Amino acid sequence: MELNRRSLLAVAAALPLQTLVLGRAAAAPTVAPVTTPGVRYTMVTFTNNSQIDLYVYESADATTFQLLRGAAYRPPGADPSTPATDPTDRGSLLRDPSLFRHEDGSYYVVHTTAWDGNSLGFARSDDLLTWTHLYDYEVPIPDVRHAWAPEWFRDPSGRIAVLVSLNTGAGFTPHVMTAADPELRTWTTPTPLAGLNPNPGTELGYIDTTVVHHLGRYYAFVKNEQTKFVELAVADQLDGPYTFEQTGDWAGWGGPREGQCVIPLPNGGWRIFLDAYNLDDPTQGSYLYSDSYADFTGWTRPEPLPGVSGFIRHGTVLAEYR
Repeated sequence: MELNRRSLLAVAAALPLQTLVLGRAAAAPTVAPVTTPGVRYTMVTFTNNSQIDLYVYESADATTFQLLRGAAYRPPGADPSTPATDPTDRGSLLRDPSLFRHEDGSYYVVHTTAWDGNSLGFARSDDLLTWTHLYDYEVPIPDVRHAWAPEWFRDPSGRIAVLVSLNTGAGFTPHVMTAADPELRTWTTPTPLAGLNPNPGTELGYIDTTVVHHLGRYYAFVKNEQTKFVELAVADQLDGPYTFEQTGDWAGWGGPREGQCVIPLPNGGWRIFLDAYNLDDPTQGSYLYSDSYADFTGWTRPEPLPGVSGFIRHGTVLAEYR
C-alpha cells in the first residue's frame, strides 16, 4: 500500500485473540502483541549540486535517510555543464521530483523540466535504481509560461492525479490533471483548484501545492508566493473550492519556505518536509521537518533533517509497507 504528498497510511493494530475451549471454562485470554508493520520511506530529490539528476534515499523512520542511489536518473537533453541553480538554463532539468507507486508495481516520477515552458517530465522504474524516460507532457493550455512542482495524488476514490502550478502571466495557480488511462500516458486538461487563485492585485499566486486527504476533507499546503510562507486551505473535494484556514507563519516554520511534502506517520501524527532558502536566514540551504499530533493545528519546531539537510532540495517522500 502506498502512502505519499496526498495519500493516507492506515496502520493496522492486531486484535486480541482469546483461546476458547469447548466443554470447560475458557482459558485466560491470550492477546496477540500490537505491532506496527515495517514501513519503508523512499525520498526522491534533486540537490544543491545538480538540478538535472535524481537522487533516491530510503529510511525506516522518516528521519534518518540513507542514499539508495545518487544520480539515479538524468532526463534526455540535460546539460551537465550548466550550474546547479542557473535560472537561465532552458534545457531539460530534473527539479521538484514526485514519486508514486502504481498498481502495476512500478514506480513513477513526475518532475519540472525547465524554468520556463509548459512541459512536465515522466520516468519509470521497477526497482528505484534504474529509470527509463517515458515522455515529456506538454500542458494543453494556451500561454503557459511556467509549469512547476508537479505532485502525484491518489484520491480515496482511486483517481490518480497530478497537481501542478501553472503560470499564464497572471500568477501561479495550482491545477489538477487526472490520468485518463491505466498506463498513465494520457491526461485530462488541467483545471484550476478553485479558491487558490492569485491574490488580488498581485501576479504571484501559489506554488508547490501538496494535498492530503484526512477525515473526509482535502488539506492543501501551498506556498504563498507573496508572503513566502506555507499556508493551509481546506476543501470538501479535491478540485475545491478551497478556503484558507491558516495563513502567514501560522505553524512557526518561518520563511521563506517551499517544496513542502506532508505524510502521515504510523503513530497517528503527520510530518511535513520543507525547503529553507532565504539567504538572510541562518538555516539557508537547510531541509527541515516538523510534526503535528493535533490534526494540523499545532506543529513542532522545525529541525534540519539529519544527514541530508544542506544537500538535498525539494524532496518528496513515499511510504510503503515492507
